[in-house]
Amino acid sequence: MSYKKLLPKLDMDRLPIHTGIIMDGNGRWAKKRFLPRLQGHNAGAKSIRQVTELAVEIGLKYLTFYAFSTENWSRPEDEVRGLLKLLKERLYEQIPELNEQNIEVGFIGSKSGLDPDYLADITNLAAMTKGNTGMRVNIAFNYGGRLEIVEAVKKLAKENPESIDQLTPESFADYLYTAGQPEPDLIIRTSGEQRISNFLIWQSAYSEIYFTDTLWPDFGKEEMVKAILDFQQRTRRWGGL
Repeated sequence: MSYKKLLPKLDMDRLPIHTGIIMDGNGRWAKKRFLPRLQGHNAGAKSIRQVTELAVEIGLKYLTFYAFSTENWSRPEDEVRGLLKLLKERLYEQIPELNEQNIEVGFIGSKSGLDPDYLADITNLAAMTKGNTGMRVNIAFNYGGRLEIVEAVKKLAKENPESIDQLTPESFADYLYTAGQPEPDLIIRTSGEQRISNFLIWQSAYSEIYFTDTLWPDFGKEEMVKAILDFQQRTRRWGGL
């Protein structure tokens, strides 16, 4: 079924404001086709474009893609090197179109341990979209939810130690990588795995979680609409009745 046939079923007044996506299955997609794993990551980059285009079309406000975790450094060196190269190349290629669509891109994650030149390159590329007022796209890079909380505690202790006794969950959120952004309403994970793998673990306390067996390179506009339709069938109570 074409995603266009599903669009009329969406309730445009109940769209998720912030959607996080755990993009899983690139390696398995490649293995099924007897291709190198990096070919799977290349195919996955096309799915990012598809989902972003759909998000612009229906008016989503925030998307966060889990691109590279703090645990991914343990993968084979050639795969890590290829992933870093792919991320920078795709960002460079897409900047003109992202600006045309009024999309702001930002990185969330730790700066610790990153090559300074690489960090400067990707930061400068993302900064070319600063000030755009349409959708915000977060790229979770060198990201880990536990490390995010630890770094937030260190930042709080350094910048404002006298406020610790008055700390609330709301004020603590100001020290997270996502400070100033709404918590995700919907978390999507592809490939059939049913865990959140250290992704937005503070922010997703009351997120609706959608699991699909679809491998990430096969996840396009139709699958994204299906995920949102499933989200709209749920009743959100945030711990209440």
